[in-house]
Amino acid sequence: MDKLELTKMYKTYYKANTEPELVGFGEAPYLTIAGQGDPNGERFAQAAAVLYAAAYGVKALGKAQGTDFTVPKLEGLWWVESDQPALEVPRQEWRWKLLIRMPDFITGALAAEAKEKTALKKKELAGDITRVAYETMAEGLCVQMLHVGPYESEPETAERMNAYMEARGLVQNGLHHEIYLTDPRKTPPSGWKTILRFPVEQRDLS
Repeated sequence: MDKLELTKMYKTYYKANTEPELVGFGEAPYLTIAGQGDPNGERFAQAAAVLYAAAYGVKALGKAQGTDFTVPKLEGLWWVESDQPALEVPRQEWRWKLLIRMPDFITGALAAEAKEKTALKKKELAGDITRVAYETMAEGLCVQMLHVGPYESEPETAERMNAYMEARGLVQNGLHHEIYLTDPRKTPPSGWKTILRFPVEQRDLS
């Protein structure tokens, strides 16, 4: 059985340059889980573990039906419910939605069935599995850039992206999006690779 590799099928989605660039993306399905708190905290780590468990549950069900795929990279949407800049808001108040992209043939019904089976198999996660949702998202036009290094230095990359947007009359019209290309447990911070992506639109000059 051939195994579908989403990172190879959607190369432009999982690849970015070390300079800001303008890209576009259509609708795609995801498994998601939302929460609030410090990304270095237990709540975030538990949410990621639950999301991966659900994703591998979907993979197992797909494989049983003859459509196997490799679970792709973890992603995150980030925001704060405050008028203050995000970095001035306590990390405990940061809000996030973790995502794992699914193949187009994965339906909401199949995802729901996989969640049920995962809850039965991994009873320690059963309470949290209900928080996992199946959603579709279409970000459209985006500015993105590859950030290399620790997460704490991402503001430097974001500043370059904002300068690129300003020069082209673009404004952000969606959530701060990150795709984590490296496993921080296996790679030193200097080698971490993260795609930063901002949905954008043309500035209204009227």
